[in-house]
Amino acid sequence: MSDIQTPDLPQAEVFTDAKAAVARLIELYNGATNFLCDAFLSAMGEGEAPAMRIRAFYPEIRFSTNTYAHVDSRLSYGHVAEPGTYSTTISRPDLFKNYLTDQIALLMKNHGQPVEIGLSDTPMPVHFAVASRPGLTVPQEGAARFPLRDVFDVPDLTTTNDDIVNGVHESQNGEGPLALFTAQRIDYSLARLSHYTATDPDHFQNHVLFTNYQFYVTEFEAYARAMLADPNSGYTSFVSTGNIEITDAEAEIPAATKMPQMPTYHLKRADGSGITLVNIGVGPSNAKTATDHIAVLRPHAWLMVGHCAGLRNSQALGDFVLAHAYLREDHVLDDDLPVWVPIPALAEIQVALEEAVAEETGLSGYDLKRIMRTGTVATHDNRNWELRSAPVQHLSQSRAVALDMESATIAANGYRFRVPYGTLLCVSDKPLHGELKLPGMASDFYRTQVARHLQIGIKAMERLREMPVERLHSRKLRSFDETAFL
Repeated sequence: MSDIQTPDLPQAEVFTDAKAAVARLIELYNGATNFLCDAFLSAMGEGEAPAMRIRAFYPEIRFSTNTYAHVDSRLSYGHVAEPGTYSTTISRPDLFKNYLTDQIALLMKNHGQPVEIGLSDTPMPVHFAVASRPGLTVPQEGAARFPLRDVFDVPDLTTTNDDIVNGVHESQNGEGPLALFTAQRIDYSLARLSHYTATDPDHFQNHVLFTNYQFYVTEFEAYARAMLADPNSGYTSFVSTGNIEITDAEAEIPAATKMPQMPTYHLKRADGSGITLVNIGVGPSNAKTATDHIAVLRPHAWLMVGHCAGLRNSQALGDFVLAHAYLREDHVLDDDLPVWVPIPALAEIQVALEEAVAEETGLSGYDLKRIMRTGTVATHDNRNWELRSAPVQHLSQSRAVALDMESATIAANGYRFRVPYGTLLCVSDKPLHGELKLPGMASDFYRTQVARHLQIGIKAMERLREMPVERLHSRKLRSFDETAFL
């Protein structure tokens, strides 16, 4: 099949207005997806395969400059590192409208140069195109009357990777990347998010809390309902599993017929600055999966607020641990981020969490040390680590004060994806000192501590929400040769 049917392929246009540039991206993207969806429906309804290959392309942003930018040295993004040409393919510009507008505006402001908006040479997979139409799905391979890949482009994992964020990207044709994620990488994650969380990516907010226990979900829904009942809270709706959205604090939420792997809930604000809670369950694999995909949404911060094993005799059940370092023995990120890479604590996050603990407990200064310890948190991939002697020696040598199975993974992926991160854990057992997590003890502990812990996480997020974005996104997370887009 040599002939290819495509929609009209307009010439690229130059823009000096960010809103107009994004509007053009939306127009080009909608044109490509509508063309592929219509062609797909037609092909599925015909008795034979179409006589021509059908193809549409992602839109792209291209930027060129001959000079170095003269910008505030405190800024970690919004400018390219050196003269040259930079580009990125774009998906779902409607979803990323505010983000793209901000990033393009900064780029033009800091360099005094326009951007070019046009079509790329990257084909759009039909699977990702039809995702834009509710109720329309691509059948599995072999279910159609003809091999789908003979007619349409399908996802290509050889070009869908994390080379840019991992710092191993090789520029093509002398062009550098403008953003951390390509269009196909974004589409891949958006599809995975819907699958794993049972909520649409559109609902995700800019501040994400991760937890490893379902108990936090109940408290989060109660808090959400209280906020919806308060007309001055600024929150507009609450979204539960299955995209059930309520605006009335008294509205009922039907029980989910099938729970996803990582149930996710969203307390929304009109500008997207609300709070998303993800119950990732137990284990570093889930933690990596969730953060791998949420990262493409470019949240402003994510925090882990779960339970941990206290490793010091001076700790009591219910005490808090504020991580300022991580012992990474989870192994799931070793190939992407070597263990010799340090994961620094971020001052803005640490201060927000400590202030939230002080506000919730009524303690401050030296008295705060009674119920909160700052130190190294170890993350292990063996849930029954305490049955082996070797991990205990590592924990002692590292000066770790707590151990869990998710925190270092979430922090490391925050570092890798340039998403500000932090960890505040609650001690739920002390296996090295004979206090195991037994059923009766656990029930009493969860009943008294979960609400307080969740409130601390929420208060910390509300503090971060008031912080200027350019201050929150630290230069600590940016490497030598960074992309202009956050």
